[in-house]
Amino acid sequence: MTSTVPASLTRSAEAAALQAVFLDMDGTLVDTEGFWWDAEVEVFADLGHRLDEAWRDVVVGGPMTRSAGYLIEATGADIGLAELTVLLNDKFEERISRGVPLMPGAARLLAELAAHNVPTALVSASHRRIIDRVLASLGPQHFALSVAGDEVPRTKPHPDPYLLAAQGLGADPTRCAVVEDTATGVASAEAAGCRVVAVPSVAPIQPAGGRVVVRSLEEVDVVFLRTLISAKQ
Repeated sequence: MTSTVPASLTRSAEAAALQAVFLDMDGTLVDTEGFWWDAEVEVFADLGHRLDEAWRDVVVGGPMTRSAGYLIEATGADIGLAELTVLLNDKFEERISRGVPLMPGAARLLAELAAHNVPTALVSASHRRIIDRVLASLGPQHFALSVAGDEVPRTKPHPDPYLLAAQGLGADPTRCAVVEDTATGVASAEAAGCRVVAVPSVAPIQPAGGRVVVRSLEEVDVVFLRTLISAKQ
């Protein structure tokens, strides 16, 4: 059957189409931001230091090196960055071994993306060892690829993780939608040129150009994500 749609319109529709969706992990798909804070509190307690609750907003969503470095400086703890990173990952891994709670709407969204054959990637500042453990709960079949924080020269808030994900899926970053829960992740995705859906977990995120803020993943579906991309036209 010969198409009656003009080729120019077909090309325009394809150019405006959603090419891929990139999802953050901690605090976005899985309810683990609190796990990280609890791990940090416990590790520093073992080192003889008490963390100020106000520091939680500072370290949330950041790369391990930044968060750990900040806490070392803030507490004056006598420990190196490399050693602390291992301790924090160990403590966090202990916690997720007992189960990883999914955020409301996460399972439904992943299933819907798969049903519509939307290429999807998991993009996290967490290290590979942590991502692989969480993927067992999320279902690795839902993701065409995953990018870990220790696999890129510069992780979030730099654009590198999302640019790498787009390259891996052969997608134009400007035709990709990103779902993030922290300002650090949002900055990374926006620097890569992606459209962003922010679902704040710990600290608030303000709406801005090219960014939509929602209360829950329950408000996000494939139609919504496609509209986000087509609205750029």
